[in-house]
Amino acid sequence: MLHVLTIVLPVFGLIVLGFAARLSGLVTDRAGEGLSEFVFAIAVPALIFKTLTAAAIPAVQPWGYWLAYFSGVAIVWTIGTVVARRWFGVDPAGGVVAGFCSAQANTVFVGVPLILEAYGREGAVPLFLLIAIHLPIMVTVGSILTEGRGANLPRLARQLATNPLLVAIVVSVAVRLADAALPGPLQAMVDLLGSAASPCALFAMGIALKRYGFGRQIELAGVVTALKLILHPALVYLFAMHVFSMPPVWAGVAVLFATAPCGLNAYLFAERYKSGVALTASAISLSTIASVVTTTVWLTILGVR
Repeated sequence: MLHVLTIVLPVFGLIVLGFAARLSGLVTDRAGEGLSEFVFAIAVPALIFKTLTAAAIPAVQPWGYWLAYFSGVAIVWTIGTVVARRWFGVDPAGGVVAGFCSAQANTVFVGVPLILEAYGREGAVPLFLLIAIHLPIMVTVGSILTEGRGANLPRLARQLATNPLLVAIVVSVAVRLADAALPGPLQAMVDLLGSAASPCALFAMGIALKRYGFGRQIELAGVVTALKLILHPALVYLFAMHVFSMPPVWAGVAVLFATAPCGLNAYLFAERYKSGVALTASAISLSTIASVVTTTVWLTILGVR
């Protein structure tokens, strides 16, 4: 239990520090926006490049890993949409947003620091490989469900092709295939940028929480939070540990990936379609706070040492 707390407390402590800094007026929302842009566009891509160009990637991918995670995504997304539509009477687009929010994990700002703290280098490869397909699948499915046959797939493809995380993964793979290496000083710069990803992401997340608050639709946000933090990781745990075959660390990464709170991309998705904005803002705040407890529980269940 003590080891679990040494993982959880620094991660969520930095979120609290960011929140307190914004609450006290020590920093502004602009600082959070700048940090978020830096993390998303520079620091995490550098961390991805640093990791994937140096790590040993298995020649045969364990398909059970993908199936375990995304089976959980499909189930909680469906439940979130049905509950929002039938119990809370939201419109069709709002139902898609509720499902998206129930299944979309905050990978960059919480998942990456948490998983790397728990599993270190051994967990980095399955983590970033899952990130590589997580966003494209979630955004593509969400857009098609919302727009139907009118979905602008070329526009969506352009957005994904210029996503810094996906670009970093493609470049990393290309460098590995070319068996190339960066000059020493340039590699040192990449390493420094990558090391800034976790603390900056967590601090920026704290600032964001102050901005979003709990807003409205708190009851539905509570349902979405329960789906995200309890049912999603429980399903992934079931599939990863008892249905599909994969290395133990990969199974643990899949479960911890699922324990991450509702992601900021859910808010951006809601803003794009002008539906469920209040819901996603509330769910992000509520799930991030609640994840302090649920993450501790899941780390204990996984027996992280």
